[in-house]
Amino acid sequence: MAISKDRKDELLAQYTELLNDSRAIFMTEYKGMNVKKMEALRDEVAKADGRFHITKNTLLKIALEQTDHPIPAEILKGQIATGFAMNEVPALAKTLVDFAKSDENMVLRGAILSGRILSVEEVEALAKLPSLDQLRGQLIGLINAPATNIASIITNGVRQVINVIDAYAKSEEAAEAA
Repeated sequence: MAISKDRKDELLAQYTELLNDSRAIFMTEYKGMNVKKMEALRDEVAKADGRFHITKNTLLKIALEQTDHPIPAEILKGQIATGFAMNEVPALAKTLVDFAKSDENMVLRGAILSGRILSVEEVEALAKLPSLDQLRGQLIGLINAPATNIASIITNGVRQVINVIDAYAKSEEAAEAA
């Protein structure tokens, strides 16, 4: 179905803005996906702080050129829907990989991250990375572990000194009583 010049300009501006604001772009093929499943996917993508749009390949190519992104010509064929990661890239990758595994109508085609085109395998590897919150938790655990160990060692040392002093005091009391 042909669209008007004004609508094309509007879509191009939208794609350009999304490309400028996103940290990564994921391309998927969505043949045969019904509206209900597409809405469910959009909800999941929104939870991962991303956006998911059915894109016009020619306009997306132009927007990629205008924003100095590489153009994955081999990926941009057929019915393409594009996911835009607004914050955490692994979170959106995981959402899309999981959805593609559960629904045969959606197929991952690839991604663009830091000016590099990623294969499907690389997207799947990206999806296995921990989230930013999990990484922060692990880092805090690593930082906190030595301090906890030091506190434990000091507490045990102090406890031993107190036990020795207490035993000596009790032996002195027993000696005085005898």
